[in-house]
Amino acid sequence: RWFTHFYVVSVLWNGFLLTCLFQAEFLGGSLPSWIQHLHSTFGRDSQSKDMGNEHVSALLVLLLLWLHSCRRLAECLWTSVFSNGVIHIVQYGFGLAYYIAVGSTVLCQVPANIRNGEELSVQISWYHIIGVVLYIWASLHQHRCLVILANLRKSKSGKVVSLSHSIPFGDWFERISCPHYFAEFLIYVSMAITLGFRNMTWWCVVMYVLFNQALAAVLCHEFYQENFSSYPEHRKAFIPFV
Repeated sequence: RWFTHFYVVSVLWNGFLLTCLFQAEFLGGSLPSWIQHLHSTFGRDSQSKDMGNEHVSALLVLLLLWLHSCRRLAECLWTSVFSNGVIHIVQYGFGLAYYIAVGSTVLCQVPANIRNGEELSVQISWYHIIGVVLYIWASLHQHRCLVILANLRKSKSGKVVSLSHSIPFGDWFERISCPHYFAEFLIYVSMAITLGFRNMTWWCVVMYVLFNQALAAVLCHEFYQENFSSYPEHRKAFIPFV
């Protein structure tokens, strides 16, 4: 349940970064000086030109990241039913740092204070549309799967009746043990697409999410297999059919 803290931090911090970028884009201002120094630290020339709709891409990705954090926070507060499991203090500290760093990573992909003079509306590209569509699709499935997991511990009236583990069925659970982890991976892939496919920095983030979620999924899959003799044999751990 302390994962809730991650999303509180992400909503506040990435909401702040989104506001800064929004003001710089629509109100003609510039990013705060400390953000420009951060750009410089990570090797981004503040006077470089916007290549490939980087401003609108970053704005969209920050918005998607913030909306994702808002949804996950709401699910932690009002949907999920957590057991009495604990989190390691190192993982907890890393999680907080991650959600601060990931938004800053997006912001460092654009020139700090230069726009190319075009209207944002004409900068919308085909890959923005594909990225947003994939994001919505993966987010809907992730929410459905989290609801399925929560309902395993609730009565029909919505009252929590158990904290034990059960075998989930429905939606992507018919193919894999941890579809909510797979959906998380797809959400980050959608952001990579929104950034125009070619942003190697964000693809490094995607690879981190892939290995992180895959490891968690394999451990969860093995738990199901060890504790439920009737667990469906055709289910994979993380990626359908793989």
